[in-house]
Amino acid sequence: MDSAELRSALEDAGLSPYQADAYAALLRLGSASATELAEACSVPTARIYDVLRTLEGRGYIETFEQESLHARARDPEDVLADLRGRAQTLADAADEIEHRWEQPDVGGHKVSIVKRFETVFERAASTIRDAEYEVQLSATPEQFVDLRPALRSAYENGAIVNLSIHTDPAASRSDLPNEGTLDGVATEARHRRLPAPFLALVDRTETCFAPHARSLNQYGVLVDEYTLTYVFHWYFQTCLWEVWEPTYDARSADPPLEYADIRRCVRDVKPLLDAGAAVSVRIDGFEAETGRRVELEGVVSDVVYAGANSSSGEPALSQLAGQVSIVVDADDGRYTVGGWGAVLEDVEATRITIGAVDESRGRVVEG
Repeated sequence: MDSAELRSALEDAGLSPYQADAYAALLRLGSASATELAEACSVPTARIYDVLRTLEGRGYIETFEQESLHARARDPEDVLADLRGRAQTLADAADEIEHRWEQPDVGGHKVSIVKRFETVFERAASTIRDAEYEVQLSATPEQFVDLRPALRSAYENGAIVNLSIHTDPAASRSDLPNEGTLDGVATEARHRRLPAPFLALVDRTETCFAPHARSLNQYGVLVDEYTLTYVFHWYFQTCLWEVWEPTYDARSADPPLEYADIRRCVRDVKPLLDAGAAVSVRIDGFEAETGRRVELEGVVSDVVYAGANSSSGEPALSQLAGQVSIVVDADDGRYTVGGWGAVLEDVEATRITIGAVDESRGRVVEG
């Protein structure tokens, strides 16, 4: 049911056209001043106060003073009971009111707080299904089963899928998804033996978060913003991923090796460079300055991170918390490549592919 049909149904329920239009707009806005509401609907400013008083008298809304008169939709329980006693069209309108009241439209907002876990879960399924680069998911075994079709779509799109399954400490391995269930769905899976929040991070922009089931406060956070999602990414890396036992790994042991996370790539590449190997690489990403999509191929000549010049072997995650870069010598010049949020480098990589490793500069292992 679209907004016009909802207004028509409300008129059938006894509201005037102005009252129906104002109430539908207030459901969309959540709360608004009288002036803002008039601007968002067809009610003239001179009539909006009378319309609000009538809607409040009928129990649809409540008004309050906040420097000026403001209004918000009331819990629609009584309205729903009235509408659902009418014809099927009015029943459809009641469902739409309930939906709009419980799940505000998040379009145009960077961060939204929602009441229902179902809203977070449905949003996660939708965004995961369309993932192109990377999915990081923290879920229970049961939640994984429900999200499996969406994860399969992301995997088939070419996204790298990192799955953190959390259970109670006493859970056994038989409670976890088996290899057959994970094939074609996850790139890598780990097991956290502690309750954890539900968290889905998709393509560096989308975050869907809800506290774990034992939390006293039940709510959800939906983020459609690059920087805030990066904060959740580090929470995933440090608390939900790095220290927990791998239970499944579909990554190849030989080139080509694909990475969505530059830090994971550097941890594998640094020991190879220390041993004198030549590492051929392909970078897919964006120019940091212009945002223009870019592809480049070359040889890794260096990696840059805190303590890189004084350490050998695989660097610890703590050494990779600051700037991390790969230096690539391509045919047309030298490029610095960063990861998520790169601003100091030439390129922000969304996918890094190691195509060949020459461990003796005479013997090449190719994919």
